[in-house]
Amino acid sequence: MAHVRELFDLSGRVAVVTGGSRGLGLEIAEALGEAGARVVVAARRAQWLEPAEAHLRDLGVEVAAVECDVADPTGARALVGAAVDRFGRLDVLVNNAGVSWGAPLDEMPLDRWRQVLEVNLTGTFLVTQAVVPVMRAAGWGRIVNVASVAGLVGTRPDVLDAVGYAASKGGLIALTRDLAVKLAPYGITVNAIAPGFFPTRMSGKLLERVGDRVVAQVPLGRLGQAGDLKGVALFLASEASRYVTGQVLAVDGGFTAV
Repeated sequence: MAHVRELFDLSGRVAVVTGGSRGLGLEIAEALGEAGARVVVAARRAQWLEPAEAHLRDLGVEVAAVECDVADPTGARALVGAAVDRFGRLDVLVNNAGVSWGAPLDEMPLDRWRQVLEVNLTGTFLVTQAVVPVMRAAGWGRIVNVASVAGLVGTRPDVLDAVGYAASKGGLIALTRDLAVKLAPYGITVNAIAPGFFPTRMSGKLLERVGDRVVAQVPLGRLGQAGDLKGVALFLASEASRYVTGQVLAVDGGFTAV
């Protein structure tokens, strides 16, 4: 039986984190790197990737940065190819890249609805599709999808009015469960993290407006903080979760338990 430290050790593993240049994605990349993984962070904009790469390298993480639009099939395949070419393998995929667009239902522009679904759901599908052959050949893999509590419960419009975002995250949860069943025979687990409300660049303006109302609904009495996702991400990316697949772990201070 492995020692508990070995269960959480990612030494020798290679992880790709999409949307890894800032916010929750960068925090997850830090966690995997601190546990010993070599990390590839991917994002659409070079101006965010370069500081993220430097930050991780300063922490002692062996890292590579790749510009990638996950909603582009060619870009998704190129990302996986770049990771394997650089590090020789690919063991962990964290599908974190995401966007949102807020508008009332009857005012939601169709192009924005499609954009959110393309990035959040189709992008996850495309990168996963590209990475599965690599993991299947190795007989081991960890896929972690970053969903949201918005995919688990409805949200009052005065708090969050973004039906496309909710639909994309609900679809991501369904995709997680179905992929877990289909990929289990190959030693690949697929799980999801459903964060609650965390202050990020995407949510900053929203929380300035409704943060107090959100906190009032959280049993632990606060928003998510830096570091709250690190242990969860490491658990799902490591051997510690080897008998866990198809699950959604809410990291929300009890928001969805009320």
